[in-house]
Amino acid sequence: MNGAAAPVGSIWGLPGFRAYLGASSVTMLSFSMQQLLIAWLLIGVLHTEPGAVGIAHAIIGIPGLFLMLWGGASADRVDPRGLLIRVYAMSAVPPLLLIAVDRFGLLGYWTVTLWALLMSVANAYQTPAQAAILNRSTGARVQEGVTAATAVGFVMQVVGLALAGQLERIGLSTVLCIQSAAIAVGCVLISRLPARPAPLIPEPARPAPPNAGPARPAPSSAGPARPAPAWRSVLDGLREIRRHALVMHVLIVNFVSMLFNAGTFTLVFPFVITRLYGGDAAFLALMLVVFWSGGVLVNFLLLKFMPLRAPGKLFLVMQLTRALIFAVYLFEPALPLLVLITFLWGMNMGITTTTSRGIIQECAEPAYRGRILAVYNVGALGAQPIGALALGLVVAKAGILNALVPGLVVSVALFLYGIWGTPIWRYVSPQHTPA
Repeated sequence: MNGAAAPVGSIWGLPGFRAYLGASSVTMLSFSMQQLLIAWLLIGVLHTEPGAVGIAHAIIGIPGLFLMLWGGASADRVDPRGLLIRVYAMSAVPPLLLIAVDRFGLLGYWTVTLWALLMSVANAYQTPAQAAILNRSTGARVQEGVTAATAVGFVMQVVGLALAGQLERIGLSTVLCIQSAAIAVGCVLISRLPARPAPLIPEPARPAPPNAGPARPAPSSAGPARPAPAWRSVLDGLREIRRHALVMHVLIVNFVSMLFNAGTFTLVFPFVITRLYGGDAAFLALMLVVFWSGGVLVNFLLLKFMPLRAPGKLFLVMQLTRALIFAVYLFEPALPLLVLITFLWGMNMGITTTTSRGIIQECAEPAYRGRILAVYNVGALGAQPIGALALGLVVAKAGILNALVPGLVVSVALFLYGIWGTPIWRYVSPQHTPA
């Protein structure tokens, strides 16, 4: 960690950061369209039952738990720029395949799930590499970089959802073409970033076996050392997390929080909008835009106060306020209050995402950053299908609104645990400590 003060001036003026934003934003637009497309195709078009929707989300998302760790190891071992070019190039294909499936009249539960799985695998593998590049483009100004990137990412979420919400008007094929084209543009933009000269992680030295005699020097023509296997890099990253109590507890709190926060948003919220309020695809898209707009606004506001001295306190307070938000949903509020509380939920999520990721990126050692961020993203994204699977069963057995209760209770418990059982509440940003 570096206690040096960040340079003055606007984060938007850093040339490397502008290049990073251009590449990441356009791909965020494409991946953000997934959320509405999956929900509407399964619930609004195929009329799938809640339990089956939860199973679909589990199938779609659980492989990402493993691939994201692998992607984090790859981001530390190789140049993440080259990795992203390859992943984006392949990610542009699945939307085109779904167009063909739809044209041949084969659109169904399993074909939609398979398409979404392919996109989820690509997203899981690219996320750690994209996060690892951010530190390279911001230097010491990590909190500002995370906040600005999150804010712009949320803007692209809103744009992507607005486009996807027009599928009943402009057609599924047109929406999928836009999704594929956005990824292709991202591939071109990411290729314009400078390449990293060398991998961060060399092969670790191995101790000589007993009675092996004196070590022999390697021949000068042996070439560069071969990087350690990816599985060993993953294990090294997990050991590094265990050694760092703050990082470990932020990851734990964030993972448990996202089980119910992201799970509720992914599965319960679309059922609330479509079944309880009778919304169509356009209304569901509008409410998702309201949610992400809250995240956009709050992150642009947070930039005014960067760097935060105690982001851990804000992160934990958001756990408690989320419980209050869920409590309002339980009363099935009138439409104006529904819009307001959804906007506030988006603000809550925006602060939670920025503060938790900012702490991780400030504290992670550069050689382990890709792997630690991969574990963070497993919690942020990988918890979503597990929560959706569990909450889908709750919706099927106990009703839509009762599926909000687990998240309410867990949010209060995480707030108390974070204060009394972890160092999160006491964390002070290195940008506010002497060098």
